[in-house]
Amino acid sequence: MIADKMKSFVKNSSAIRAMFEEGKKMAEKYGAENVYDFSLGNPNVPAPVKVKEAIIEELEKEDPVMLHGYMSNSGYEDVRQAVAESLNQRFGTAFHENNIVMTVGAAGGLNVILKAILNPGDQVLVFAPYFGEYNSYVENYDGEVTVVSPNTETFQPNLTEMEEKITEKTKAVIVNSPNNPTGVVYSEATIKAMAEILAKKEQEFGTDIYLISDEPYRELAYDGVEVPYLTKYYKDTIVGYSFSKSLSLPGERIGYLVIPDEAADSSDLQSAANVATRILGFVNAPSLMQRAVAKCLDAKADVPYYDRNRNALYQGLKELGFSCIKPEGAFYLFVKSPVEDEQVFCQAAKKHHILIVPGSSFACPGYVRIAYCVAYETILNSMPGFAKLAEEFGVKK
Repeated sequence: MIADKMKSFVKNSSAIRAMFEEGKKMAEKYGAENVYDFSLGNPNVPAPVKVKEAIIEELEKEDPVMLHGYMSNSGYEDVRQAVAESLNQRFGTAFHENNIVMTVGAAGGLNVILKAILNPGDQVLVFAPYFGEYNSYVENYDGEVTVVSPNTETFQPNLTEMEEKITEKTKAVIVNSPNNPTGVVYSEATIKAMAEILAKKEQEFGTDIYLISDEPYRELAYDGVEVPYLTKYYKDTIVGYSFSKSLSLPGERIGYLVIPDEAADSSDLQSAANVATRILGFVNAPSLMQRAVAKCLDAKADVPYYDRNRNALYQGLKELGFSCIKPEGAFYLFVKSPVEDEQVFCQAAKKHHILIVPGSSFACPGYVRIAYCVAYETILNSMPGFAKLAEEFGVKK
């Protein structure tokens, strides 16, 4: 019999993944060109050519045994130094190799840092809407998730409620900007205000509260929007990054953590993250991909491709009468459901072979998430189906 904790995880398994699997079955039945799968944030653009060249270059080196062998649990020293120097050049920071832990994607990084800091019963604050897997990551280490309710006007964090919900048991706050599922970028004013609250609460309770910045979408920002680098605003910040979206490498599972020297107990934290990487079974991030991404730190995501999709989907749905804010980053549109129970709307969309994700998966019912990291033609060809949905639900133009 499986563990009791796993029974809960299985029962509440990802609705996004379930819909992705359903989409594959529908594609087999109706033809992939007739199914409009907006469920999963799976990049539709190829990895930059530079990634392929870097992989080939590493594979052709004279010592393949070393290339595929073990290294420090935190990753290759020269790779970590290269990441640190790249960040310093971009953001005016002063990181070095010991501040960087190479991870098995952003998810692996979040699990490593939560393993390193959480005691049973510790509280982790998250801002709705948020990536639902945070619940499982925190529960993995017997922590408790506290949800801050959404501000559905701007989808900036509700800082008043955050301040009210921080207690002496609060160990961390997770932020995700550009945000999944809204595409909102948390403004500098928001980050400064958040940092002030956290610093005040640390002093009030005499505790350390880590701000964990989950940043897989950092490179995907539009219209010149700047994404603040949070270590510059709050000393107890830890950054989790992934190359999954920026370099279109989601299946390669490669990313890193940034643990600044300024963070509370930084030396112990860096050591704990190194050990957590091993004892969680990752052992180390994939060796070949570490080497490859180190050569591609200046490679650019295909933002114009996603931007064209963003504009086409946003304008198309707005013209049909649907309500949503225009995303500033990532590749998601968070649309208000025309009926209170968005699950009903999602089920109706399936009749037109359209797969979208209910907002309740992100602790924000009444909305749906549409991932536009798809072929441009998928967006154009889905519009007749969305038009029928608008008519069916009486959406007014």
